[in-house]
Amino acid sequence: MTHARIQTQVQTKVRRSLSGCALLGAALLAAAAPASAQGAPPQDAASTAEQTIATMTKIFGDHPGKRSNHAKGVVVEGRFTASKEAASLSKASVFSGAAVPVTARFSDSTGVPQIPDGAPDANPHGLAIKFKPADGSEMDVVTNSLKFFPVATGEEFRDLLVAITRSGPDAQKPTPVEQFMAAHPAAPKALATAKTPSSFGRQTYNGVNAFVLVDAAGKRNPFRYRIVPVAGEELLSAEDAKAKGPNYLLEEMPARLAQGPVAFRVLAQIAQAGDATKDSTIPWPEDRRLVDLGTLTLTQAVPDSESAEKALLFMPNNLPDGVEVSDDPLIDARVQAYAISFGRRSQ
Repeated sequence: MTHARIQTQVQTKVRRSLSGCALLGAALLAAAAPASAQGAPPQDAASTAEQTIATMTKIFGDHPGKRSNHAKGVVVEGRFTASKEAASLSKASVFSGAAVPVTARFSDSTGVPQIPDGAPDANPHGLAIKFKPADGSEMDVVTNSLKFFPVATGEEFRDLLVAITRSGPDAQKPTPVEQFMAAHPAAPKALATAKTPSSFGRQTYNGVNAFVLVDAAGKRNPFRYRIVPVAGEELLSAEDAKAKGPNYLLEEMPARLAQGPVAFRVLAQIAQAGDATKDSTIPWPEDRRLVDLGTLTLTQAVPDSESAEKALLFMPNNLPDGVEVSDDPLIDARVQAYAISFGRRSQ
């Protein structure tokens, strides 16, 4: 399938059907796996994930060796140095204070490997990080540039995907996706938070799912990640983003790293009693405590990013002792979908 044809598919299936209220790239970020087709009986998680990947392939096309979503990206390396406060909140070795090697991947949304970096559909951008402490207890963190997620359950995400596939230019008004947005008011609000940056290194990335920090005494603190660029966030207008080259983000990051490190503050927004940990559509109030867990310092791009990213698998439940999953059902849904997508691109 040609790039022009893929882009036409994206535009006709999304921009017209969403009537400007959301973008396919935002709707299809890999943070949930839909359940069975609408009206069908519930199925197990593996079947749910298979349906997710199949639907994404229907929308984006089949691109062997590439991720089903966030197909376009760049892999970099560096280190993470924890703060003293991090060690008081979690017994995980990654927070012990010693510098920990990391491999990270920045990405555009959608399963279209040729999508222009400045296209609205390339939002939200992703940042996935694999921490590799000396004791072998890996930790994966998967974040994106949305402030919260459009839906709360895998079933709702399923319905959104199905609605998109049924909302072509000839669909009766209101289209299925317009009906979905009306019935799920958090969705258009979440999608509206997606913006295009001047650089992958000048964007804030959020962990829309809640996890739990566990200290040496067993005290548990539910939290969400917030990864903030030390250089400050710099977002572009739609017009300025459109004027950029098709690969400006992927090309800019290695060039920036060649000039010096790119740093982020890794923060934990700590929940208070009553804050929803199983509903990713509900952002916690901004007055919640923000703990500085440490500094992520990226130092170089890998020599062969395409080969590296094919082999990389970031799993939200790949956690060390001292960090646990919460009751958010989307975490397991993501794990199932990622595993299937990895298996397909590894063939």
